[in-house]
Amino acid sequence: MNKIITLTMNPVVDKDTSVAGVTPNKKLRCVSPTYYAGGGGINVSRALKKLGGSSLCMYVAGGPPGAHLHQLILEEGIEQKVVSIEGWTRENLSVTDTLTNLQYRFGVPGPNVTKEEWHEVIKLVEENVQKGDYLVASGKLPLGIPHDFYVQVSEIVTKNQARLILDTSGDALLPSMKADIFLMKPNLAELSILCGVDTISVLDLEPLAEKFLKKYSVKILVVSLGAKGALLATQNQMEHIAAPTVHQKSTIGAGDSMVAGMILSLTQGKSYTEMVRYGVACGTAATIHPGTQLCKKEDVDKLYKWISSQNVKKQ
Repeated sequence: MNKIITLTMNPVVDKDTSVAGVTPNKKLRCVSPTYYAGGGGINVSRALKKLGGSSLCMYVAGGPPGAHLHQLILEEGIEQKVVSIEGWTRENLSVTDTLTNLQYRFGVPGPNVTKEEWHEVIKLVEENVQKGDYLVASGKLPLGIPHDFYVQVSEIVTKNQARLILDTSGDALLPSMKADIFLMKPNLAELSILCGVDTISVLDLEPLAEKFLKKYSVKILVVSLGAKGALLATQNQMEHIAAPTVHQKSTIGAGDSMVAGMILSLTQGKSYTEMVRYGVACGTAATIHPGTQLCKKEDVDKLYKWISSQNVKKQ
C-alpha cells in the first residue's frame, strides 16, 4: 500500500486551557493546560492515526519545546523522523472563556531555520519518498526557508513518481504555485490571492476555480468553505459538498483533519466526490471538540453518513 508522508516545517506545541472570564489588567487563573503536537503536517498525521490510518511524520524541531513535541508525537504512536535545528520550536496558546464560550488564540512566529538545516530536510524527503506515495506538505514556512521551498520538494516528489498534496499560506503561497501539485486545499482568502481578486462571491467561485485549474499545474482543487463545506474542482468535475451545522468548540486543526480524511480516502481508492465528503466530515468533526483534539472516527462516520445522504446527486 502506498504510504503517506507528512512534512511540517513550522511545527508547534499547542497549549490549551480555559478561564472563567477574560478581563484586562487582572491575574487570570486558568485550569491546568493540555498540550498537543501541532503544525499542519503533524496535525494531518495525528488525524490519520485517529481515523485508523498511518503515516510517516517528518518535521524540524529544536530546544526543550522540540523535545516536548517529539515526546507528544511518540505518545500518539506515530512514526516520525526529525531534523534537529538550533532554534527553539514555537509554542502557541489557546484560551477558552467559559463564561462566553469564546476562544482566544495566541500564535507566535517560528524559529529561524538555516540553509544547512532545511537542506537536511530536502535530503530526508529524497531518501523517503517512493513511487506512488503521497507527500503532504502542510503549513506556513518559518524564517530562513526560501519561499519556493515547496517547489524544490515537488521536484523530488515528481522525480520519484509520487504525488504532492499542498496546503500552505502566507509568503510561500504564490511562489509554491510553480510546483507540480496533485491536490491543493486553499480557503476562500487564499484562493482570492491565487486568482488576483479582492473577494470571492458565491457566483464567482466556480468560474475562478476553472481559471485556477487552467493557470496552475494542479490536478484536484478543493476549496474549503468552512461551515459551508467545500467545492471540488477538476478539469472534468465541479461539485459543492455541503457540511452539517454543528456547535463549534474549536476550529484549530479542522483544515488539517479535512486533508487527512481526503488523503486516507485516496489511498482506499474512493472517488473524488467520496474523498471530499469524507474530508468535510473530518473537518466538521474536529470543530466539535475543544483545543487541538482533531477529529474522532465515531463522529466522522456519523457526519459522513449525513453528508452522503444530503448530497445525493439528482438523476
